[in-house]
Amino acid sequence: MKKHLLRVTLLSLALCLLATTTALSSETAIPAKKQTVLGKYITAKEAYEMFQNAPENTKILDVRTFCEYVFVGHAPMAVNIPLMFLEPGLNESKKLIMPPNQNFITDIEKRFKKDDTILVMCRSGARSAACINKIASAGFTNVYNIIDGFEGDKDENGKRTVNGWINSGAPWTYDLEPELVYSPK
Repeated sequence: MKKHLLRVTLLSLALCLLATTTALSSETAIPAKKQTVLGKYITAKEAYEMFQNAPENTKILDVRTFCEYVFVGHAPMAVNIPLMFLEPGLNESKKLIMPPNQNFITDIEKRFKKDDTILVMCRSGARSAACINKIASAGFTNVYNIIDGFEGDKDENGKRTVNGWINSGAPWTYDLEPELVYSPK
């Protein structure tokens, strides 16, 4: 009887350890550049499902540049408020010139309430993480990073075909709705 109880106890401990290890590994599976201070993460597929289940209570924010939103496509319900703007040319390091949107938090506060459920998307999940950290510092608490973004992560050939909104089966469009498109006014 004691051996049986000991076996059951050891088996229970092993299962608890396995569950804890699995939970920790799934948290650390998110790359550092996609992690946020709020620690709320969702895939594009899950984000669309969440939106479908409660469209009136779920907001989708696209923080890519206006050009990305317009020419690459976007989720049809996504509000575009760019975290950064794209300027013509390259800087001395041969990188894109992308100055920050100085009115980003003001624009967010005009559009959303602090307790709204906001799902934030960029191209692949890194800019949206930086955006969420800014939003959280302004008092927003229920903000999720769509960790695979609109275009998704790169495959072995460097193409963004692995996941993301456009590869998840969620709807996307090039059509523009004036109330969703960023306007600096």
